[in-house]
Amino acid sequence: MSLHRVSSMGSYEHVRGSSPARTEYRKMSLNPVATQLPPAAKEEPIGAFEVSKTKRIVQVAVAVVYCLLSAGVVFGYAAIKPVFVKEGVYGEYCPSMAISSIDRTCYEQEIRLNLMFTIAAVATNVCALPVGTVLDRYGPRVSGIVGSVLLTIGTVLLALAAQLPFDGYIPGYLFLALGGPFVFISSFQLSNTFPNHSGLILAILTGAFDSSSAIFLFYRLLYSASDGSFTPRKFFFAYLVVPVYILLVQVFLMPSRSYKTVGELVTHAEDPDNDSDSADWENHNEQQVLQIREQRRMHREAVVSEVTSLLGNKGASRQQEEEQEKKAISGVYGAQHGRSALQQIGSPWFILITLFTVVQMTRINYFVATIRSQYDYILNDYALAEKINNVFDVALPVGGLISVPFIGLILDNTSTIFVLSVLVATATVIGILGVLPFSWAAYANVVIFVLYRPFYYTAVSDYAAKVFGFHTFGKVYGLIICLAGILNFVQSALDALTHKRFASDPVPVNVILIVVALTVGIALIIYVWFQSRSMARNHLEDEAEDAPEARIPDIIAGDE
Repeated sequence: MSLHRVSSMGSYEHVRGSSPARTEYRKMSLNPVATQLPPAAKEEPIGAFEVSKTKRIVQVAVAVVYCLLSAGVVFGYAAIKPVFVKEGVYGEYCPSMAISSIDRTCYEQEIRLNLMFTIAAVATNVCALPVGTVLDRYGPRVSGIVGSVLLTIGTVLLALAAQLPFDGYIPGYLFLALGGPFVFISSFQLSNTFPNHSGLILAILTGAFDSSSAIFLFYRLLYSASDGSFTPRKFFFAYLVVPVYILLVQVFLMPSRSYKTVGELVTHAEDPDNDSDSADWENHNEQQVLQIREQRRMHREAVVSEVTSLLGNKGASRQQEEEQEKKAISGVYGAQHGRSALQQIGSPWFILITLFTVVQMTRINYFVATIRSQYDYILNDYALAEKINNVFDVALPVGGLISVPFIGLILDNTSTIFVLSVLVATATVIGILGVLPFSWAAYANVVIFVLYRPFYYTAVSDYAAKVFGFHTFGKVYGLIICLAGILNFVQSALDALTHKRFASDPVPVNVILIVVALTVGIALIIYVWFQSRSMARNHLEDEAEDAPEARIPDIIAGDE
């Protein structure tokens, strides 16, 4: 799944208010769908200082736990796929295969097993559309409850799939995929519980998402240790405790309203206009109105004190200065700000990053779904392919945990053109290692892949935020991920091409993907490089025009 990278301060972008000297903040919407309908009646966001520190700590801890157990569990597919194979899932499509080859799959079975993951991966990305709508209009509690219901449906279907009169595996896995984003994305606002540590909280939540793929790994280990007696039916019925846990904490502990960002807190605290309201004169005399406004002023000053305490010694102004420094380093910040979403979508900025995202997401998900069968053919050693698959199952969640803390440092302290260059170069190296018939290349490929995957997803959202701006972030970024998700259905075609056209040899398909990704990546880098140079030149010209004229002092020669 793609990851939003939005800090608490970054959730608001600066826009000019009615006064030239006044700066305002505009709220970022996570709703990718434009709407003219009035927002549903809902309570205003709450400030972190309105909730006790202990309760905020518990809320963050609880969210980390349920994200760890459910947010990206479907991406542990490579770990649970061997269990499904041993349990004979879709085995009826391989009637000619002997019992001794029960660990392997035939073409028809492989296609259906991979389709299960393909649909789940597509749904995870397309789900950004409804998640944003529900979260914006009804708040994080409703979003979390929806997620728990979806997880429950998926878990029950997978538990009963072997006894159902219809195929319960694909819809069951689909509902698991749909529930994850509702639970995970609604937890982002908890980074504002402690604004001075918002980056750390987001990193922990993101690490929990990446680590959640290990749930199926632990199950597979238990399945093997029990010689298959701990069946999928038993596991998924036991897993029902997770959505029940999510439902209970959403109802009794988690906030129904999102926590205010630093931008909201600062705006409220600094704006004296909040002290007065034209409606104050209704049914009140002058003395009463003055009292009401004095009470508001005192409350606002109290909020200022609370905000200062919440932000610590650094304060909001220093945080804003740091954000401005990060924007300058990017080199492309604001490239499409101020344009409508339609204009942005029609620009090369959008088209090239979307093409790159489509190709890379396809490569990533295709590898996750077929790693064992690919190395079985490339290395011509099923036992070694199984070992590599086992290493991958462990490395995938661990790689996410290791890389997350460094991703923010790279994105905040290097230019966008540098980040894109690293993405394209690393993707190419992964592709080359993936077709070499050596065990060292396979292990190296796994290590680089698990570190690259979270970096890639985070870099795309970072690019969208910097280039397109937060005003249209939900629409533009949501469309990028949605299109990439839908086009991931090409994985089924790649499976068919590999098994039918190339006799199960994955190298030709991988080479095609490498060439396409490299071509699109180079085009993206070249375009962004030229645009960043143009933006830098325009910035220097603007500074020169705005610089005050300096008078050259007269030189008086000779005696008067």
